[in-house]
Amino acid sequence: MKGKLLYLWRNYKHGAWIVSYLLIYLIGFMIVENAGHRHYHVIHTWIDEQIPFCEYFIIPYFLWFVYMAAGICWFVFRCKNRDEYYRLTAVLALGMTIFLIVSCVYPNRQDLRPETFANNNIFTQLVKFLYKTDTPTNVLPSIHVFNSMALDFAINGNETLRKHRWVSVGSHVLAFLIVLSTMFLKQHSIIDVSMGILMSVGVQLVCDRLFVPEGSGEYSSSRRTA
Repeated sequence: MKGKLLYLWRNYKHGAWIVSYLLIYLIGFMIVENAGHRHYHVIHTWIDEQIPFCEYFIIPYFLWFVYMAAGICWFVFRCKNRDEYYRLTAVLALGMTIFLIVSCVYPNRQDLRPETFANNNIFTQLVKFLYKTDTPTNVLPSIHVFNSMALDFAINGNETLRKHRWVSVGSHVLAFLIVLSTMFLKQHSIIDVSMGILMSVGVQLVCDRLFVPEGSGEYSSSRRTA
């Protein structure tokens, strides 16, 4: 057992970076969520009122958790180009840190959630569970949108994954459905979504300058073991 743990640490200790940040982020998020601001800026536009509620989008919304977990695990355990893992970690950390800062200096919320549902099925029950466990505060920018785009960029920027067209196309489709789900479930305003997209593109451009790939191939064996 000790030998297996030592092996995992030697080969995958780089994964501790993203785990450490996620722990810090969760603590920061709980602090922000329980800050108890007296005034929240309501995020609401007339466009949001034109978007109908659709409970079936709860499926891609919850698939976000599987998508993020599976994608991050692949970059930790299977990606041979270590720079791509560090780049994804930097993108996620920078974006989520910006989100926490925005939530502190610009407390915000939305009032889009329906009070009643036209249908009573398993999907609306899941939506009720979501509403009960997730407050309508601190919605700008949408982390669901930002993280989905960040992972999709990483997946389609990886040479190995790009060779599997079903992975590339599947990632695009799922990320797109996740973005739509935030609006059709009335979890986010179109402003939250737009800001999530803009922040994702901006952070990608910043990290493009910080992480310059060496050639187009995978890591060399000498650097891989460094």
